[in-house]
Amino acid sequence: MATNEQRREAAKRKLAAQQEHRSERAAKRKRTTTIAAIGTVVVVVLAVAGFYAVTAAWSGSDDPAAGGDSAAAGPDTSGLPTVPLPQRPTALPASVDCSYPASPEQASTPVNPPADGPVPAEGTVPATLTTSAGPIDLTLDRALAPCTVNSFTNLIQQDYFNGTSCHRMTTSPGLQVLQCGDPTGRGSGGPGYSFADEVFPELTYGRGLLAMANAGPDTNGSQFFMIYGDAELPPNYTVFGSIGPEGLKTLDAVARAGESTGSGDGTPNTPVEIQGVATG
Repeated sequence: MATNEQRREAAKRKLAAQQEHRSERAAKRKRTTTIAAIGTVVVVVLAVAGFYAVTAAWSGSDDPAAGGDSAAAGPDTSGLPTVPLPQRPTALPASVDCSYPASPEQASTPVNPPADGPVPAEGTVPATLTTSAGPIDLTLDRALAPCTVNSFTNLIQQDYFNGTSCHRMTTSPGLQVLQCGDPTGRGSGGPGYSFADEVFPELTYGRGLLAMANAGPDTNGSQFFMIYGDAELPPNYTVFGSIGPEGLKTLDAVARAGESTGSGDGTPNTPVEIQGVATG
């Protein structure tokens, strides 16, 4: 029969064994939890990296079609009201001086810049884009943006837009526009000259307005965008005219067909090639 001392020693050994077993189980649970947490972090990081890669592929690509194809339909904006043409808080004089300096980028298509000097700042110029998707009627407003209208009509007279494709359509709420005017079709082309912005702090945007695209302050060239829906933008883009009923009908049909990436920003699924532009 075991003595009291022997029983105490046996109890100590049993307790020590139990504690060691519990410690091993706790360590095992900690390792499992840590591995699971690392796995979760890796999955999240990969997912974020994948999303960023897709976004960067569109944002930085010279080829708007690089994002792939999508059969997703675009918005139906045909029921939206048009907005009135903005009005300058202070009217311009009857004529203003304009300047069209050479830009760092070479012209995508050979073209002569407008002459520097005074241009009229009164009246309107009707223009119609004949496109593969249908007619787009425009009214250019000299009182709103005389230097821009002068450049746009100068490019029309030299057939600059003929044979060019509208390279970008945005369909998400907040920005619903069709962008055109780049002979390269990649969003990086221009006429080889630039001119100053004609904007003011009260300027707002909406359905039915025609505005210049730019790459920063005073970098206007040949690219323009037509707003067929929403356009929540800062007053940094020169508005120089409006889009008529037939033009909006054409744009609405193009918008309903969606854009190429399925992300809300890509080339229009319905190609829009400008076949000719007439004024008057």
